[in-house]
Amino acid sequence: MTSSLTAPTVPTATYRLQLQPEFPFAAAERAVPHLAGLGVSHLHLSPVLEAVPGSTHGYDVTDHRAIRAELGGEEGLRALAATARAHGLGLVVDLVPNHMAASPRHNHALREVLREGPDSPYARWFDIDWEAEDGRILLPVLPGRLPEVRERMRVADGALHLDGQDFPLRAGTEGLPLAELLDAQWYRLGWWRLARTELNYRRFFTISELIGVRVEDPEVFEATHRTIVELVRDGVIEGLRIDHPDGLADPEGYLEQLHEATGGRCWTVVEKILTGTEPLPPTWPVAGTTGYDALRHVDGVFVDAVGADELLDVYREFAGRAGDRGGYWEATARRAAYKVVTHELAAETAALTRLAGRICAADPGLRDHAPWALLTAIRELLVRVPVYRTYRAGGETVLTPDAARGAKAAFAVPEEATAVDTVRDLALGRLGDGPEHRAFRARFAQTSSALRAKSVEDTAFYRYTPLLSANEVGGDPGRPAVSPEEFHAYCLRLTRDWPATGTVLSTHDTKRSADVRAGIAVLSQCPSVWAELLREVAGVQAPDPHLAWTAWQTAFGFGTPDPQRLGPAVLKSVREAGLHTSWTEPDVVYERAVTDFVAAGPGRIPLRAASEAAFALEPHIQAQMLGATLVQLTMPGVPELYQGTEREYRALVDPDNRKPFTIGADDDKTAVVRAALALRRRHPEVFGAPGSYAALTASGPAAPHCLAFARAGEVVTAVTRLPLRLAEAGGWQDTELSLPEGRWFDLLDGVREFTGGAVKLAELFAERPVALLSRLAVREDSAGLG
Repeated sequence: MTSSLTAPTVPTATYRLQLQPEFPFAAAERAVPHLAGLGVSHLHLSPVLEAVPGSTHGYDVTDHRAIRAELGGEEGLRALAATARAHGLGLVVDLVPNHMAASPRHNHALREVLREGPDSPYARWFDIDWEAEDGRILLPVLPGRLPEVRERMRVADGALHLDGQDFPLRAGTEGLPLAELLDAQWYRLGWWRLARTELNYRRFFTISELIGVRVEDPEVFEATHRTIVELVRDGVIEGLRIDHPDGLADPEGYLEQLHEATGGRCWTVVEKILTGTEPLPPTWPVAGTTGYDALRHVDGVFVDAVGADELLDVYREFAGRAGDRGGYWEATARRAAYKVVTHELAAETAALTRLAGRICAADPGLRDHAPWALLTAIRELLVRVPVYRTYRAGGETVLTPDAARGAKAAFAVPEEATAVDTVRDLALGRLGDGPEHRAFRARFAQTSSALRAKSVEDTAFYRYTPLLSANEVGGDPGRPAVSPEEFHAYCLRLTRDWPATGTVLSTHDTKRSADVRAGIAVLSQCPSVWAELLREVAGVQAPDPHLAWTAWQTAFGFGTPDPQRLGPAVLKSVREAGLHTSWTEPDVVYERAVTDFVAAGPGRIPLRAASEAAFALEPHIQAQMLGATLVQLTMPGVPELYQGTEREYRALVDPDNRKPFTIGADDDKTAVVRAALALRRRHPEVFGAPGSYAALTASGPAAPHCLAFARAGEVVTAVTRLPLRLAEAGGWQDTELSLPEGRWFDLLDGVREFTGGAVKLAELFAERPVALLSRLAVREDSAGLG
């Protein structure tokens, strides 16, 4: 599967659509004229391969050979591509290489493995530890213990049936008595609760319904990518979003294979979550990330650092959380990591321990590490990985000597602590390059990424909640604010190193849409107003103060009381936090109290209108929303609009943010979107060239409240930051922004012009809190673009 290399078509902007049975290819095709009119260059489609019937997301792939029939099949996809092309649009597709649905009924490859065992040609597709479970695969699918469900099992037509599930039978076993038949299979049916500790196949995070795929195997790669590569060669697909590359054994190797297979034709971005200043590996053959790093920088530059610290003090006093249960970020994240690595990822650390034990047993120089010592070393090192995982190079800067010293502190006997050195050396590839050595190194990195995602994004983010807008994928709740200087430095790095990377503000995975986060972020400018609001609603009794803080802040960002939407989001937050209830050990009484509280309070009381001070925040929230939108659409990188976000879009965590797409009425935000995207599409050279970004600095008493930059000297973006603080300080006064020389046309009103040199910001922002200026529009006589 090779192809000659061809330069990819780089989008000017993409628009993400969530495909599902209620919104198939035909529905997307009908939306094409509207989306083309916005000014995007490409549609970004959620996964299109065959998936579990009824799936609303498509990440549970069942057959890589076929385009999903429920969406319209390959014929429907090609028809959508043709209609899009007729309107000047290309297609980008979300590709899921890491995992498939672990559905014996629908996953043809897995079904064959269950029927034929390790000799099946499909056995190489999956990471299965055949030495565990007596050479069988544990399928944790039973609703109760086996003795409780055996009477409901039936054998017919070469399969075992139970409650709508069916499992293939090993040849020659259909006529056996049930007990013997169960023991004769290549799989063991088990209670779903056994997955946490007994599972012997690699899964996606902690989701046993998704089984890991070994795309590092060339035959598996070819089989799972043949259809997508064919569609790329035919020009149906022009770009790929790679889902969860950190789950792969060798992300760089996979991306190299993909680049070669597609002939370099695809603009490819990876869903890589970067931590802090962590760089994207420069050797990866991709255009960049999907944009969560951009989200953090854009959101952060609109947060007041001083006010965020004051808000944290209010939060600690109000919520009363212990330091490691939500009081302090680092302590909370570390405790969450221990919880996940010992509980949710017990099966994964057990698999690593078995691998390490076999390696040590085979090497006389590594013998006599007790299994418990290896397990302890694995856990203690994993919780000290400061990023998602290690890669081919640079592992020593992640698994540092300091991390090893910290891990050794868990051992009472120094000689037993040497297990840490052994595990670290194995994880860094220092002790050999045999099959099991490579497997350990890969599985350690894969488990590390799962631990980071589950402990930080899905646990600590729900426990530490002073400013919820910072608790987003790729975010840093412990340091929510980004200075203008940091933002400009980040943009300069992008335009130098990754000029075609993706940027996003809202996605199908964000816990709150950008416009909800804008409402919450404004609270960093007025912690006293927020404290007073909480006193106003204190009469509505909550199960605990932390829940009250989280629910009311969510409701404030959402803007309108809606118990049908707020209720499920708040309930999900307490289950993810796992302190009072959880997905697997629910406290029914507590959850009922949560639901009743939301219905009586956040779902009923319009918090933004609860006081004059709260109501006065509305224009500042709008300024935050429009400012973030314009910055994302004009900064370095390829901006993506999530479905519906061309207008004000308030959505909460999934499934609230994955509803079928609908076309809505234009608003002030739409005007900004249309103006920026029209300019990008008309002049891609202004936005895509390396070195095309220059920070502009205002001068005067309110200078810190203006964020401005130029693109290729032809376009200027200027927005208001921290507008409430600006108003409290007396407004813009004599603050000025120096524009490059020339005549500058205001694209947002189609009328005003400015001359290069000093411009009063009070004049520039007289009509709206953002400005998009262009010299190109003047030269081309294109008045009215916006």
